[in-house]
Amino acid sequence: MVQKYYIGVMSGTSLDGVDVVLVDMADGQTVLVAQSEYAMPAELKADILAACSGEPQSLQAVGELDRALGCLFAAAVNHLLDEHQIDRNSVRAIGCHGQTVWHQPDGEHPFTMQIGDANIIAARTGIDTVADFRRKDVALGGQGAPLVPAFHHTLFGSPDSSVVVLNIGGIANITVLRPGQPVLGYDTGPGNMLMDSWYQQQSGEHYDRDAHLAQQGEVNQVLLDKLLQEPWLARSAPKSTGRELFSKAWLAAQLNGIDTSAADVQRTLCEYTAVTIAAQITQWHSGEHAQILVCGGGARNPLLMQRLRELLPDWDVSRTDDHGVSSDYMEAMAFAWLAYRFEQRLPGNVPEVTGASRPAVLGVLYPAA
Repeated sequence: MVQKYYIGVMSGTSLDGVDVVLVDMADGQTVLVAQSEYAMPAELKADILAACSGEPQSLQAVGELDRALGCLFAAAVNHLLDEHQIDRNSVRAIGCHGQTVWHQPDGEHPFTMQIGDANIIAARTGIDTVADFRRKDVALGGQGAPLVPAFHHTLFGSPDSSVVVLNIGGIANITVLRPGQPVLGYDTGPGNMLMDSWYQQQSGEHYDRDAHLAQQGEVNQVLLDKLLQEPWLARSAPKSTGRELFSKAWLAAQLNGIDTSAADVQRTLCEYTAVTIAAQITQWHSGEHAQILVCGGGARNPLLMQRLRELLPDWDVSRTDDHGVSSDYMEAMAFAWLAYRFEQRLPGNVPEVTGASRPAVLGVLYPAA
């Protein structure tokens, strides 16, 4: 069989590392061949968080961060190639999402900004690189996100019952696949972002492994009710969000005046993620075998998965791993697929999802030659 290799590179809002995959797109099917996670240096993560939080940045600082991320992504790709002894000449293109540092799809001047110089990726890997996937959709009046629903549809479809693909990264988003209906998708609100942020403040560690701290606490209903008053949650789709809204400062404002334990806050934040996800999914139920397929880091949170099953008893909740697709590397695979779509000059967005005025080929080519 003729092989058609593409590489996908994804660094998400959780900032827990760079996911890199090699996929085979022969015959239009997306088959995961190899995968790797590349660590993000703590100093670089701190610089990204500073940029994302709205702290004033000089042009020099932004330029240096853009270059540093380009070098990181290139190193991550080369690590994958070396680790799995892959001939780089067999790879058609790299699809790199870049690192989102600001996402503002609404208002008078909508824009989204992902950085990580793709010129450096192409130069240091020797492989054509496709990047800057989101801004064309924003230029066409869309949110620029989420972009993965079209990819989810190619993997899972919906022959006779609803299928919701739930990605729980820093932000949670859903893809809604219903028999005979257009693909839908949008962000539901925080995924791991608030839980991770709070736990890092308490422990210095990246995340609450196996929900250890959360399971020691109880839901603080006063805090939960306050969190649920966030106006963004009531907006209708298309909608997307990020660290610009659900920031450390936002959480501090919600906690102001509430006396509770660290464990109770952690438990309440987990509940907040579960409740806001469930509130959006429940309306899409149809058929006798409605399924929720979970991917992203949140799929490994046992308390969050338990609460989703309890809040959505009419749905079968499982991980995408149970259906042959890695829950950890789903998004990286999607950007490899988007690089393939770019090469084929095929649309990568779904206007019903993003709100763009039309389908469009997404991405910009950075040739290696």
